Amino acid sequence: MKELDRAYDYCKEMIEKHSKTFSKAFAMLPKPQRKALWAVYAFCRRVDDIVDEGEHPEHELRLFSEAFDRFINGNRESSDPLWVALEDVFSKFEMNIEPFYDMIKGQSMDLSSITIENKSDLLSYCYYVASSVGLMLLPVLAPGRDEELKEGAIDLGYAMQITNILRDIGEDLERNRIYLPAHTMEKYQYRKEDLINHKVNHAFKELWEDLASMAEHYYSRALATIPQYPVYSRTPVEGAARMYRAILSSVRKNHYEVFHTRNFVSDEEKKQIIARIQ
Repeated sequence: MKELDRAYDYCKEMIEKHSKTFSKAFAMLPKPQRKALWAVYAFCRRVDDIVDEGEHPEHELRLFSEAFDRFINGNRESSDPLWVALEDVFSKFEMNIEPFYDMIKGQSMDLSSITIENKSDLLSYCYYVASSVGLMLLPVLAPGRDEELKEGAIDLGYAMQITNILRDIGEDLERNRIYLPAHTMEKYQYRKEDLINHKVNHAFKELWEDLASMAEHYYSRALATIPQYPVYSRTPVEGAARMYRAILSSVRKNHYEVFHTRNFVSDEEKKQIIARIQ
């Protein structure tokens, strides 16, 4: 097997292991776009794993950023399958490097005790860790349409990351991370102590639904841009958005239990979502 084939297989394994939603939604892309998406996902996953699982994450993230600097400057000295695959992607698509650096910056925010005071802070965080991904992918999903689809990609990143936050409140708390805006918590009189004690009361549900409405707003804005994508990208992008959006319904069905249960959308539900789009 050629080095490039092995590199893409590595990236494919990463997305299939860590994000069945994205894997299923984007499996419908033409092969060149699908492989490019695997590589971009692998980049994002590598950064995320460094921050969440690295033994010395600050040092490791700096080394990774420096390796990306060298890659951008045409010096891929490593046989690391990530750089092998990305080199091929950058040769085939007119990639924008800025969102790649934004992703690294966003993940670095989690290395310190990030404070989310209000919804503006929340959106800023979501931009760096999630909207950046949409901007990375635009040259792959909609070549030549980056500018007209930029806002929609940013909106979809907002929506998906807020969904992640609402699903992963318990997991984040275990890592001493709180992404719920302090002002919104105060609005509903839900205290940090309540969060630490895993209280799912009326105040928590109101707080959760406030942020879910925010996510729904950005899903609606993003979905309105789907007709502007090339035909081959429309169903995959819409499918990913709607599958992610369905996580909110899953949490509601589980009575807002986000502290001890990981809410997900079943394979059957995902199939139904795709079927309704096609």
